Amino acid sequence: MPKKDILDFLKELSSNNSKEWMDENRNWYLQEKAAFLEKVAEILAQLSIDEPGFSDLRPKDCVFRQNRDIRFSANKAPYKSNMAAYFSVGGKKSEGPGYYLHVQPGGSFVGGGIWMPQAPILKKIRQEIDYSGKELRNLLMSPEIKNTFGEMQGEKLKTSPKGFEKDHPFIEFLRYKSFILSHPIPDEEIHSGAYVATTLEAFSKMRPFQAFLNQAVSISDEDDILL
Repeated sequence: MPKKDILDFLKELSSNNSKEWMDENRNWYLQEKAAFLEKVAEILAQLSIDEPGFSDLRPKDCVFRQNRDIRFSANKAPYKSNMAAYFSVGGKKSEGPGYYLHVQPGGSFVGGGIWMPQAPILKKIRQEIDYSGKELRNLLMSPEIKNTFGEMQGEKLKTSPKGFEKDHPFIEFLRYKSFILSHPIPDEEIHSGAYVATTLEAFSKMRPFQAFLNQAVSISDEDDILL
C-alpha cells in the first residue's frame, strides 16, 4: 500500500472535518505539518539567495494555521482543507505583495501578487499603472509569464475607478482590485515532492511582476503627494 502523505491527510480531513476526527488523528496532522514546514524551509532558502529580504523569515512565519476563523462565516467547518504558505518580506500577515503556495487535493497551485489590498495600497498600485502601465503590459505579455500563468487574475470593477477616465490607455489594468498570477500543480507533483522545484521556477518567472508591485507599494505618502 502506498505511503499516505499530505494529500491523503487533507482528503480525509475534508471528509471528516471535526475536532473529534482531528483529535484522533493529531499525530498524522503533526507529521504532515512538519513535512510541509520542511518544504517551505527549502523554498525560503532558495528565495533568500536572490531576494535577501526573505532570509530573516522562518517557515512558521509563512505557513497559515489549519484552524478556520468561523466567527463570521456561514461555513462552520473548523479546519481548512488545504495547507498553504505566503512568502512576503513581512511574513504571512504582510499586506504587501508576495508569493503563495497552496496544497489541496485536485486544487494545488502556486501564485503571487497581491490579493484585495487595502484602499491606500490599491491607490498606489493604480498610480503606478497610470504612469507605468506599458511596463506592466509588456511584462504580462512576456513569454515567461504568458506561457506559465496566462492572464492576470483578480476581481475587477465593472466601471472605471474614481479618478480615471474609461478610455484611459491602461483601463484594463486599473479596473483590477487584486493582481494575481497563478499556475496549477498536479497531484502527482505533490505526491513526489517535485512541487518544490515547480514552485521555485514559478516564483522566479513572476519576479518582474512582483518587482512592479513592490515598486508601487513602496511609494511613500510624501512621494504620493509630490506626484
